[in-house]
Amino acid sequence: MTSAINLAVPSVRWLWQKATLREPTVLQSFAFDEPNRHLYVLQVTATGHAAGDLCLNKLDYKGNRLGHMYLRGFGHGVSIGIQRDAEDGSTWIWTEAAAVRGYGQGVTRFHFANGATRTAADVKIRKPIAGSTNNQPSVCQASGRIAIRYRDKANTPRYRVWDLDAFTARDYDNPVADFAQVGAHPDPRIPFQGYALFRDAVYQLAGTAYNATTNPVAGRGNSYVSSVSVTTGKLLQRQRTEAGYSLTYREPEGVAVRPGSDPRVYVGFASGEIAARRFSIFVKEDSD
Repeated sequence: MTSAINLAVPSVRWLWQKATLREPTVLQSFAFDEPNRHLYVLQVTATGHAAGDLCLNKLDYKGNRLGHMYLRGFGHGVSIGIQRDAEDGSTWIWTEAAAVRGYGQGVTRFHFANGATRTAADVKIRKPIAGSTNNQPSVCQASGRIAIRYRDKANTPRYRVWDLDAFTARDYDNPVADFAQVGAHPDPRIPFQGYALFRDAVYQLAGTAYNATTNPVAGRGNSYVSSVSVTTGKLLQRQRTEAGYSLTYREPEGVAVRPGSDPRVYVGFASGEIAARRFSIFVKEDSD
């Protein structure tokens, strides 16, 4: 078992109050295509919450938009996965799909195509967990695994992890692990805002936007980032984060791990006014 990334280190600005996403809405999730130095960001479209209409943005590492595509009826964009094809080196993007009441009931993968629009009829939808709802994928390229966050028949959120090659080949019978979502926030009523699989841990984000009554600006927010062991299913660490506390609105949205020799956890925040949202991303790293 590999050790989890330390979440107690400071958060440092990586991208700050960017307005480069295609839609004027908040970011929902993001993931790194490290070999190509691209950042993929999902948004729900301005009018697409009920239908599960998403906009996928392709950015460079300075936050400049390189392109976008629309995913009609795919879901809420809670998480996103990036897979590098071992044969041709292309990039596969994993998202939820087959939206019901705004959330994807399966998952799919596809290649980015600038300016394109995809619907359920254009992709092959997978439903690997019988009887589940709200399927949301995350890929760890370092370990060659994929996780699906889902809700079971009792509506309890859980994670199931597979070998990525087996999953891609539609062999779902031998998952690596299956465990309940635990410890995302000290208050279980606070909304879950994203997760990312990396090696032997799942990294979670939870919190709400500033609210004068329930989450005042003076308190610097109620956002928490946490890690859960894939091996044991137990909470490893949970850390409150004040990253971006000076932002207006400030809602935590999306968490990702940038792979490499020194992997880091990145956390996203939405800010700005309705219909003109901006996004910021912070990285947790040692000060030295």
